[in-house]
Amino acid sequence: MGDITAGFIGFGLIGGSIARAMRELYPNATLVAYNHNKDVPNKSLELAQEEQILDKIYTDLSVGFSKCDIIFLCAPVLTNIEYLKQLKSIIKPSCILTDVGSVKGNIHEAVTNLDLDANFIGGHPMAGSEKAGFINSNSKLLENAYYILTPTAKTSDKKLEFIYSLVEDMGALPLILDYMDHDNIVAAISHVPHIIAASLVNLVKKSDSGDEKMRALAAGGFKDITRIASSSPIMWQNICLTNTKSIKGFLDQYILSLQDISSALNDPNEDFLYEVFDTAREYRDSIPNKAIGMMAKIHEVYLDIIDEAGAIATIATILASNNISIKNIGIIHNREFQDGVLRIEFYNEESSAQAVDLLRKYRYTIYER
Repeated sequence: MGDITAGFIGFGLIGGSIARAMRELYPNATLVAYNHNKDVPNKSLELAQEEQILDKIYTDLSVGFSKCDIIFLCAPVLTNIEYLKQLKSIIKPSCILTDVGSVKGNIHEAVTNLDLDANFIGGHPMAGSEKAGFINSNSKLLENAYYILTPTAKTSDKKLEFIYSLVEDMGALPLILDYMDHDNIVAAISHVPHIIAASLVNLVKKSDSGDEKMRALAAGGFKDITRIASSSPIMWQNICLTNTKSIKGFLDQYILSLQDISSALNDPNEDFLYEVFDTAREYRDSIPNKAIGMMAKIHEVYLDIIDEAGAIATIATILASNNISIKNIGIIHNREFQDGVLRIEFYNEESSAQAVDLLRKYRYTIYER
């Protein structure tokens, strides 16, 4: 893949992170990007060129993108669809068109209508940050993140293998799904939660007193479950307008579940209320370690640590001196555990078990999940 030419339309956090990863992986690749505004320089693209991430910036798609082997559509979903119409007469037959949007239905329908099924493979890197833009991009952003691929009925094995290998090379975990299944899944686990978070924040804002006591005391659990409400309003407006059917289906179910809880509070129904929290607790606790279909099991442990300099380094040294490799490590910033809880992920179950035994000998309090 070293001599490929990759084009980017839209160059924010995800597009920039993909470009950074590709530059590190394939230093001889040609990476180009599109500036839709001919009269106004794009500071992000110019910065990327200064950092030698991008080779060239074009203001004319027909000039710069006709030789691309793969084109990443990294603009909002509805904008990406408009670009497909322009690219149809420009790209070479072997070119792969892919996007990074979290909704696949609309763009797949547009691809079919434009007879681009043989070129298109939908993509959704399930990674991100509250911080947007190329300035916050990172070549490691996609590492260990699921990267959903949604091929069409006309996608060739060669094209699918190409992008699958590319995703793996970037350190992400490729997973092939039907685009309709994808939209239902992300509606339930991502889109509806964002709506709930935003509506909860707005509820507190509207309910707050003039001296803003709620705002002053909003911390801990409230900030944990509403963190995602800080995301881009334009992006989430686009998502709601493009994955409407799936979102509405799950949102209506959620509203009914809230009505059931409201009724249980009126009765009051003690058993029902207990079941709500107990069922949720059991399922939530099962999420990190469950292997589902193609998704690999995660081997992780949690432990209390003292909040002092060198605490993490001490644990890492203990494990390294016993030849136990760490896949990922970091502090958990929520109230599910006591303060100062460290999450350590390992490459396999054997390493995880060895680490638990070893750290317990050093009198660390371990939480296995």
